[in-house]
Amino acid sequence: MAKFELKLPKMGESVAEATITNWLKEVGERIEEDEAVLEIATDKVDSEVPSEVEGVLVEKLFEVDDVVQVGQTIAIIETEGDAAEPTGEAAVTETTAPEVAAVAKTVETAKETLAVENNYTDSERFYSPLVKNIAKEENISLEELEGISGTGKDNRVTKNDILAYVENRKAAPAQAASKPVAAAKPAATPKPAPAPVSVNGEDEIIEMSRMGKLISHHMVQSVQTSAHVQSFIEVDVTKIWNWRSKMKAEFQKREGENLTFTPIFMEAVAKAIKDFPLINISVDGDKIIKRKAVNLGMAAALPDGNLIVPVIKNADQLNLVGMAKAVNDLANRARTGKLKPDDTQGGTYTVTNVGTFGSIMGTPIINQPQVGILALGAIRKVPAVIETPEGDFIGIRRKMFLSHSYDHRVVNGALGGQFVQRVAQYLEAFDENRTL
Repeated sequence: MAKFELKLPKMGESVAEATITNWLKEVGERIEEDEAVLEIATDKVDSEVPSEVEGVLVEKLFEVDDVVQVGQTIAIIETEGDAAEPTGEAAVTETTAPEVAAVAKTVETAKETLAVENNYTDSERFYSPLVKNIAKEENISLEELEGISGTGKDNRVTKNDILAYVENRKAAPAQAASKPVAAAKPAATPKPAPAPVSVNGEDEIIEMSRMGKLISHHMVQSVQTSAHVQSFIEVDVTKIWNWRSKMKAEFQKREGENLTFTPIFMEAVAKAIKDFPLINISVDGDKIIKRKAVNLGMAAALPDGNLIVPVIKNADQLNLVGMAKAVNDLANRARTGKLKPDDTQGGTYTVTNVGTFGSIMGTPIINQPQVGILALGAIRKVPAVIETPEGDFIGIRRKMFLSHSYDHRVVNGALGGQFVQRVAQYLEAFDENRTL
């Protein structure tokens, strides 16, 4: 017999930890190779952790709701060795002792991480084992811990939060001793408390889902980070409407997939970003990070009504057929809950289609750490003035609004307006005789 350590796998760029949401196997159960052992959740997407080996689950090192770091051992699986087992007590001791010792050390380390005093178990607030251990070592009471503002997901207290609190607590007595009483600064104005919500007997209280809480936190953080402004432009997409109507049956027959408007719009956005690369940036303090890759996020609806933003990597390098396949693949996997963590990482600009729900325009919130997001309004038949060499006349056209939200800290009105105007120009100049 041998012991295999099941570790939390790497789940994409910038994903350092995950929360265990459900164990699919119990201790003593047999596990097949590639069979899912547990379910995890990151701040981007839910996923399963499969076993790399066949064997029996002999120990779970973490419980549901525990936060686990990438690369950390989360379970021990006992496997059957391929080689014949040596006979005799000495042989067994010689071959298995190092393995047993290594596994025992791993188990002991995990238990030490989880072994904290019961002083912190009375709180309804979640604290990771690491935060609890730091609190224990620094003699931080539960009351103090409850008062620390968290910057993690769902306002959780992170390692950096509690270490900053410890540093400030140590520095406070020294500062107090070095300053005269008269020089003491007035107490900081406390943040206003949320308005109380009254509930009567007929009201229903619904707990927010985990994804709902993450989205709520992400949206508030974005508004607090970026100075949001918007530019709007109306676009005549009659040529695109007519071309798609003519080509969708051929595309379905040839590629076996639907041809929607989304890849056409995505293609125009990617072209405009190449023309205005300062839209394709992020802000890091006082520095601007100019992204080389054009990775377009596309907001997609989940079965529970929430939205997720999978990313089309290197969108500027795809032709229309490639863009259509990428859009359909990500949208289908989002609807069926089969997105991988890496599918939602690395976006540099986002497009959301508010027209799907009948809205003619919207003012979307920027998807941090990006600096812009484009909302596509509903396509409508409207009367319009058509200019021709023979004169102007009124006709029926297919039109839509583009709504561009951008971060006014780094994108001024000229750049934000010119970018969305360029997208409109590409759409209106669409070639009706284009072939697939």
